[in-house]
Amino acid sequence: MAIVITVAQQKGGAGKTTLAANLAAAFAATLRVALLDIDPQRSLSRWHQLRLAGKAANAISFSDVSGWRLPAEVEKLRRAHDIVLIDSPPHVDTDARVAVRAADIVLIPLQPSPPDLWAAEGTLKLAAAEHRRAILVFNRAPTQSRLREGMQKEITSRKLALLPTALGNRIGFASAFAEGRGVTEVAPRSVAARELNALLADLKGVMQ
Repeated sequence: MAIVITVAQQKGGAGKTTLAANLAAAFAATLRVALLDIDPQRSLSRWHQLRLAGKAANAISFSDVSGWRLPAEVEKLRRAHDIVLIDSPPHVDTDARVAVRAADIVLIPLQPSPPDLWAAEGTLKLAAAEHRRAILVFNRAPTQSRLREGMQKEITSRKLALLPTALGNRIGFASAFAEGRGVTEVAPRSVAARELNALLADLKGVMQ
C-alpha cells in the first residue's frame, strides 16, 4: 500500500504544483509513483503530457479523476504504487477535503512570509479536523534572511512541523518542469537537485 502525500496550499505562487512534479520525478527513480491532479488549473496534467512526449526514463502513473469518483481512484492508486502524490485545489472544497482525508502526509509549501503562513491556515485546520499529519516546507526561499528566521521561530512557537530542508528560489525547478521532468533528472549535480534530494530524505524520514 502506498504512502499518500497531498500537496496543498491556498496561496498562489508557493510552488505547489512544481514541488509535486519534482518530488514525483525524484521518487520515481526507485519507487512506483502515481500522480493525481485535482487542481482545476491542470498544470500537472500538462507537465505529464510533456513527460510522455519526451519519453522520460522513469515512468509515473497519472490520473486527473475528481468529484464523486475521487475516493475510489485514490484507493486504486494506493494499492498499485509505493507513493501517491496529490496536487490539490487551491481552496478548501469537497475534493480538497477528500485529498486531505486520504493523505498520510499533508505537505504545505510556503514562502517564508506571513501571508503564506496565513494562507496555510485553512489547510492546517482541515488536516487537524481530519486527524492527518500536516508538515510545512519552505519553498522558493532565500538562503537566509531575518524574515525567514522570524518565520521559523513563529512556526516553532506554534508547534507546527517544518521540514529541515528548504528549497531555494532556483530557476532549475521551473526549467525542469517546462520539460516534463524533475530537476534531479535534468541537472542531477545542481544545487537545486541537492536541495530536492535532501528534502526527499526528510520526507522518507517522516514516512517511516
